[in-house]
Amino acid sequence: MRGVSFNIIDVTLHADSIHRGGGQIIPTARRSFLGAQLLGKPRLMEPVYLVEIQCPENAVGSIYGVLNRKRGHVFEETQRFGTPIFNIKAYLPVQESFGFTADLRAATSGQAFPQCVFDHWQIIQGDPLEKTDKTSELVSSIRKRKGLKEEIPGVENYYDKL
Repeated sequence: MRGVSFNIIDVTLHADSIHRGGGQIIPTARRSFLGAQLLGKPRLMEPVYLVEIQCPENAVGSIYGVLNRKRGHVFEETQRFGTPIFNIKAYLPVQESFGFTADLRAATSGQAFPQCVFDHWQIIQGDPLEKTDKTSELVSSIRKRKGLKEEIPGVENYYDKL
């Protein structure tokens, strides 16, 4: 989660000091925070690499093809002055970067040299709470991998039980 804060404005604690503490506040606060997250239209974010690739002019087309298959996109292409070498800068989702170097080298016959550095986070399009959405499938696979129930609990699970 990024850019989220919860401000507790008012609280009434137990009169006896022995019963006051985190055990009185934390479970209730936790339920209300989790319920608020579900009602706040959550979205997933994925990390994105900045990829810098040096290659000769005849390999540029192959690089574009590999980047398109891997959901990457080029935002800058410059030629080094006086040489046939091109510098290409692109964004590539980290999830798609596995095997990227091998694919790039295979497509360019070893002529392209990539360097990947983390650059930013971007929002994944789609609603993770909608069961028919592809983002929901991603959430289910992550929850399964972590040993959680595959379905996201409904907001009714976080209502006050009193």
